[in-house]
Amino acid sequence: MLEPRYGEILQYNNLRGKDIISARDLSREDLEAIFRVADSYEENPSTYRDLLKGKTVALIFVEPSTRTYHSFEKASRILGCEVIGIRDPSISSMAKGENLYDTIKMIESYGADLIVLRHPSRGAALYAAEISRVPVINGGDGSREHPTQAILDLYTIYRKRGSIDGLRIGFLGDLRFSRTVSSLSYALTLFRDVEIYYIAPPMLQIRREVEVYLELRGVKYTKITDIGSAANALRNIDVLYVTRLQKERFPDPGEYEKLRGAYTVTPEILRIARSDVGIMHPLPRVDELSPELDGTPNAWYFDQARWGVNVRVALISLILG
Repeated sequence: MLEPRYGEILQYNNLRGKDIISARDLSREDLEAIFRVADSYEENPSTYRDLLKGKTVALIFVEPSTRTYHSFEKASRILGCEVIGIRDPSISSMAKGENLYDTIKMIESYGADLIVLRHPSRGAALYAAEISRVPVINGGDGSREHPTQAILDLYTIYRKRGSIDGLRIGFLGDLRFSRTVSSLSYALTLFRDVEIYYIAPPMLQIRREVEVYLELRGVKYTKITDIGSAANALRNIDVLYVTRLQKERFPDPGEYEKLRGAYTVTPEILRIARSDVGIMHPLPRVDELSPELDGTPNAWYFDQARWGVNVRVALISLILG
């Protein structure tokens, strides 16, 4: 039970005890509540210190991660939660063949109140939610989705632009295997008059399942398969979201080698795009984003990573508060 002083901040109940498996699980009201709490945390972080003391958050990361893992870990510790889980599956019982069912049940038995799962298999987070007695957050499952990254991406746009309604968002890079692109695309459908441009070679274009969802929600999108002809789109967009080639998800390594280095965003793009275009990237980058952009006001990606703690403090608070 929360102390009265927290009641006003966390009076939003719709996320309490809820699994977050897909960006499609969220409403616009959910996102705006998360944004308000994330803002509140930044304005007065001491208010959140030990807010959830006595709770336990389990971080089960079967895939490598830096930003997602550490932001969840830091957010949990800020809130006073005990953190347990698996960071390196090679030194856990998974290396001996333990299946996901047994891992989730074992973690539950150790008193987890919330499980964050990152897993290389599509659908792993949904399966975990179906067998778990406690809420599960999808920390990224294969190439399917990464909903908390989408929340963070939207929060970054909201912080930088003040609103998400009416914006034109361009996605550039590996759109087929990127789980962040699909989750952010789903979440953008909750906002008014958004227009999306998908810029990638045919092999890397957005998956049909995402297109179908956009069509059902009446969201206008354009696919541009010749990166060299993307100048007109770049002149119109407010935000350019860049992703790396997902080498680890290519079924054929030869295809990866063919496409490697097919695109790199350099300062030249700022002479084509709007002067205030925001450039985002979920990181890590390889060679698709020039370091020369880092010092420009257009580079939003480090703020995007930094605000991961704000968003995850908000999300854990609203689920467990």
